[in-house]
Amino acid sequence: MLLKDKLFLTQTDTTVGFVTQNKEKLDLAKKRPTYKYYITAVNSLNTLKTFTRVPSKHKKLVRRANKTTFIMPNKSSYRVVKDKQHLLLLNRLKWAYTSSANLSGKSYDDEYVRSVADEVIEPLNITSNPSTILKINNYKIRKIR
Repeated sequence: MLLKDKLFLTQTDTTVGFVTQNKEKLDLAKKRPTYKYYITAVNSLNTLKTFTRVPSKHKKLVRRANKTTFIMPNKSSYRVVKDKQHLLLLNRLKWAYTSSANLSGKSYDDEYVRSVADEVIEPLNITSNPSTILKINNYKIRKIR
């Protein structure tokens, strides 16, 4: 199985989560509708540039932000990861869809998430602080979460 087709269970920068480049596999694991969006975690600002253009007014904010997800003008959401442990995986993938490791709308179930993951990367520390989500456009910023 290729690295990009695997579903990883790992400690992300905010919580225990699923990480993969295969959106369909993530939908099946979370039992989530296919029309919903996922956060795309990227390993660097150069990788982010391949997906979207950051409005000039907000480049400094995006560069310095920590544990913050940005909804860009193209309606996609991105987070530049700076956590060293999470970057070990992301540097190999360059980018990945990321989501909390639980069924959609349910709480964390360790037995279930380990059964659906292709690879489990230890250690797993359950934390409950989600990332801040900011929606940006060319002129203003709106806090979503």
